[in-house]
Amino acid sequence: MCGIVGYIGIKEATPVLVNALRKLEYRGYDSAGIAVLNGENIFVRKVKGALDELEKCLAKDVVRGTLGIGHTRWATHGEPNDINAHPHLNESGTIAVVHNGIIENYVQLKAWLQAKGVVFRSETDSEVVAHLINYYYEETKDLVKAVLVTLNRLEGSYALGVVCKDYPDRLIAARKESPLIVGLGKGENFIASDVPAVLEHTREVIFLDQKQIAVLYSDHVDLLDENGNRVTKEPYHVEWDMSSAEKGGYEHFMLKEIFEQPKALTDTLRPRLVFDGNSPKDIKFDEIEFNDAWLNAKRIVITACGTAYHAGVVAKYAFEQIARVPVVVDVASEFRYRNPIFEKDDIFIVISQSGETADTLAAMRLAKEKNVHVIAITNCVGSTVSREADDVIYTWAGPEIAVASTKAYTTQLMCLYLLALKLASVQKKIDSKEYVRYLDQLNRVPSKIQELLDDQTSIQRFVSTNYNKSKVFFIGRLFDSATSLECALKLKEVSYMHSEAFAAGELKHGPIALIDKDTLVVATATCANLFDKLASNIQEVKTRGASTLVITQNKGDAFQKSVDEIIVIPEVDEIFEPMLSIVPSQLFAYYCAVHRGNNPDKPRNLAKSVTVE
Repeated sequence: MCGIVGYIGIKEATPVLVNALRKLEYRGYDSAGIAVLNGENIFVRKVKGALDELEKCLAKDVVRGTLGIGHTRWATHGEPNDINAHPHLNESGTIAVVHNGIIENYVQLKAWLQAKGVVFRSETDSEVVAHLINYYYEETKDLVKAVLVTLNRLEGSYALGVVCKDYPDRLIAARKESPLIVGLGKGENFIASDVPAVLEHTREVIFLDQKQIAVLYSDHVDLLDENGNRVTKEPYHVEWDMSSAEKGGYEHFMLKEIFEQPKALTDTLRPRLVFDGNSPKDIKFDEIEFNDAWLNAKRIVITACGTAYHAGVVAKYAFEQIARVPVVVDVASEFRYRNPIFEKDDIFIVISQSGETADTLAAMRLAKEKNVHVIAITNCVGSTVSREADDVIYTWAGPEIAVASTKAYTTQLMCLYLLALKLASVQKKIDSKEYVRYLDQLNRVPSKIQELLDDQTSIQRFVSTNYNKSKVFFIGRLFDSATSLECALKLKEVSYMHSEAFAAGELKHGPIALIDKDTLVVATATCANLFDKLASNIQEVKTRGASTLVITQNKGDAFQKSVDEIIVIPEVDEIFEPMLSIVPSQLFAYYCAVHRGNNPDKPRNLAKSVTVE
């Protein structure tokens, strides 16, 4: 929801903090601020708006010092303004705090503190942390103890950075639910919500565990558990380079990440294929032992949120068609509240790009309480979901900076297809010839997407005359219906155009009442045996004045008479077409956003990683 950073070392902290925050703007951009300890005083500069506004402020009012914390905010409590921006201070200005997460019992804590005479400046839940630490610091005269006692009183989620004017040699960090890493440098150390913020300085990072505290000095880091006991943890060496988190000549991260999909899919797929010469013959997951749990699996349960949930809906069709195993797909935010039914032979799959999605983590923990085997699919090594699941499959997509997921989605699909095929093989639901044919088709997907990306002219031309439609409907059947969910989400996320998705056969059951000349209907059509039915659906909306676009691998013969534009995608087995058919819709959403003057990397009201409910 928010991005936090911290630095202690010998360099000027301000430029380090601002540059690090720039790498985390995808986590929030309602306001930004820093607190830097200079001698005996903490200087805070914070402003409403994107990081550019903070930089303008700092250019006029330079803050110097070698210890500091910073924050870029996605507002939850209190409107975005200068006062509600982080960092927050205690009343005397001697303790500064940055916070990502939600303090669920802040109302009670605030009332308790106000009864003791504490005056609050902001409307945020986070400010209570600064005042609580101050209260216990005045009692104990020990900053670490004060933080430990404070953490024991907090309910909810947090990643915290804390500095105190009485301790100019240290920075304290802590986490529960919300992600936080420690970057280990030479003569300097860092904290951040995500790896890209520190890559400019170090590749050695520690992923803090639940309720773990880090005390950072310039020359070393002490790790403590929630009781203050020393713990040790091996650093993780980050392999991907800094250029992966830069735009690389593209105007926006979203466009760059759309174009990175062939490589991301290759990186996710190839290490998991076993080849006979140039031809794939089997699937291997070094991360998973396909034991009796898979051999005896009677049902797959998939839970996720947003884009990851849509990947799960596509996967339902894949598992049931390829492996003939029933699948339940549920939105994670609903899952644990409906008293779900678990069976001992279930395989439970959670999907989360960040590995920190709060609702998905809660659903996973419920499944583990019921002794169900949990598989996590995530892009982030060391994330909470990767540490807590029984098995983890990484999508080797590289960093995804744009808020709207693109390459995360297609690489999630790739992992799910591989799992469906492997399950079919393990349970002998597929003959060897068909198995190898599917692997060959799957192996062709990255190059086919590259073909698609090499020519965007038809999409760009269509956008130029359709970016101002008042409503856009995405329709399809079977796999295409599932894909339409993600198409609609992408468009609404970045263009703010009203968009919906539904199965094409449902048009006559209500939605067709909304069709008029200001409507665009986008049909995804990759199921050949249903072309005629979909063509009929398109004709129905066309005769009511709607503009129409079809995305299909067919040369258009089935749709020529009923559509305004046809986007032809390369052919692979129609089971795998969702990885291709989504790409034109990603591009459509991107170019609509640009035509409408929006920044597709930073859509309003959204953040990349939803770490609170």
